[in-house]
Amino acid sequence: MSTSLFFDFVVDKATKTVFITRAFNAPGTLVWDAFTKAELLDRWTAPKPYTARTKYMDFRVGGKRFYAMVSPDGQEGWILQEYKSITPKTNFQLYNVFADEDENPAPSGSDWDYTFSEEDGITTLKVTIYNDSLERMERMIEMGFREGYTVTLDALDELLSSLNQ
Repeated sequence: MSTSLFFDFVVDKATKTVFITRAFNAPGTLVWDAFTKAELLDRWTAPKPYTARTKYMDFRVGGKRFYAMVSPDGQEGWILQEYKSITPKTNFQLYNVFADEDENPAPSGSDWDYTFSEEDGITTLKVTIYNDSLERMERMIEMGFREGYTVTLDALDELLSSLNQ
């Protein structure tokens, strides 16, 4: 794990937005694949001891990913994502919302904007998360979103290191 690479996590309650920037010692195409291929997403997107399990994923504008975060005792927390915009290798946007196992979404969710850039073999990821409501954002923060997302990005860093050998 490359702990010396840049990481920033900013919560802006006034705009209901979270800004995350993280650098990885890996080529941009590999980092892009880690965010756009279910078989790689399932290997890092759930903070341990949870695991991620994608039920289906259709990475195209209007397509969706439906997946569960599974606890060690088998409890499933479902998440539905709909892809809104895709610029290959550099940016994609999606709407993210909690759901039940039948894909019925919660009343509010968040818009995620992912931007990827590479320079000298270092790929920088910028994530902007705009929440439908301040209450939703505050609940995510209280539930440990910062800690959980940091752990998952560290797991991604480890996965990228193993794939980039």
